[in-house]
Parts: sequence; C-alpha cells; structure tokens
Amino acid sequence: MSSPADDSASEPIAPTFPSPQPTRQRLGPLDCIVVDGGPKPSIPVVLCHGYGAPGHDLASLSVEWLNLLGDRGGHFRFVFPAAPLTLAEMGMPDGRAWWPLNMARLQQLAGATSLDGLYDEIPPGIDHARDALVQTLSEVFESIQSDAGRPWALGGFSQGAMLTMDTALRSDIGPPPLLLQFSGALICRPQWTQHLDRLNASRVLQSHGRMDPILPFQGAQALHEMLAGADVTATLHSFDGPHTIDIDAVAQSAVALADLVGR
Repeated sequence: MSSPADDSASEPIAPTFPSPQPTRQRLGPLDCIVVDGGPKPSIPVVLCHGYGAPGHDLASLSVEWLNLLGDRGGHFRFVFPAAPLTLAEMGMPDGRAWWPLNMARLQQLAGATSLDGLYDEIPPGIDHARDALVQTLSEVFESIQSDAGRPWALGGFSQGAMLTMDTALRSDIGPPPLLLQFSGALICRPQWTQHLDRLNASRVLQSHGRMDPILPFQGAQALHEMLAGADVTATLHSFDGPHTIDIDAVAQSAVALADLVGR
C-alpha cells in the first residue's frame, strides 16, 4: 500500500476462508471469486478491487461481513471480479487493472493543492471496463435468479470504487440500492453530474483515510459534495489512516448490507 503501483486494500497475499469456501467462476468476460453465505442466496454483492491488486484482494471481506451479519449472512452472494488487464509486464505478475494509469501524473496529483484535473478526467479504458463489468453483473443476476426489483449492492476500492460509481451512473444496469465507495474519488465530473438522479433511490456509503498518500482525501470530499448537492443519500466515513479499508468501514458496510434483507 506504500506505492500507487500497489493499490491493494489489504496486506495478505491470499485470503483464508474458514467457511464457506469460495469458488472460482467465469461470469461474463471476467474471472470471479464467488462466496455464498447460504445454500440459496438472494442478494448479490459485487465488489471490485483496486489498481495493481490481485483479483482476490477484497475476497476476505466476505468472511468479515458474514461474521458480522450472523443469520442474515445466508441471504448474500459475494462476487469479486478480477479486472481484465494484467500488469505482469510492469513487474506485478498477479496485479490487475481496470484501465491503465499514468503513474507519474498520479504522483503529481497526490501533491497538488487542487485536484480539478482529476475530477474532470475521463480515464482512457473506463468505457471498456464498465462494459465488462455490466456483462458480469448481468450473469450474476441470472445465476441468482433475481428479478428487476432485487436488493443488491455494488462497490469497490480505489480504482474499483470509481468504476462502480461510473457503472451506477452511466450504464443500462439499474442503480444498486447500496453503493459502497472505499477510497474512491470524483472523476468524470461532467458526465456523472448529468446522471445523479439515477441514485435517487440508492444509498451511498463512502470511506476514506485522511492520510491517504495515493488518492488524497479531498477527492472523496469532492465526490461527497457532488452527491449531497444532488440530494443523494450519502455518508462519508473518514479515519486517520492511509489508502485502505478500516475496521469501522467494514462494520458500517455490514450494517448497510443487513438493511437490504427483507427489502
């Protein structure tokens, strides 16, 4: 987590799963880790990792959430797609990316007083990543046999958070009732602001470290201000920490997931 080239949310190289056991599935064009909380899950939760992280980077969150959800955990299917781009040629054999990053520019932005250049940027490759994720989401919904009114959650960490916000706002998939944004930031501002009404029935839960050296905290603040200005139900949890997901964010997101049960 010390370098922008390593955008993982957690330290372990591979997750451990006491129970239930994960399966690897190809859903749409993406390889995914799938964890079912019970024999007949009805609520999909799809979480996208950050730049440079392996596809399984966030999968251990399913164990933490299931422990916190208790009996309600049986309602959930957790899906963790691996980004389509490999970073093996950059010396990260397990690293994946949703779109390429200009690392030199990212480092400049980290020390900048204004992030307006980031906010208005449309990253090259984001459209392709969004299309891939939409195809995966469609297969997730089919696999769980959910109807159009299903409760579900979408989210991600860092680059994965930005992708899922973009997908919620700019795809033909219906917006999720719950949108989780861990260490994300505002990008695509001209495009996103045109579609904020899509989140009228959604709840957005943000989390960001105030000492984040990779995506400065002000990027999360700008996103939150944009959402709040459009009367989107959004909460920003801040903490004294770097580019990671803290224990309070895990607990708060578990409560938000539990609220989906019975909807």
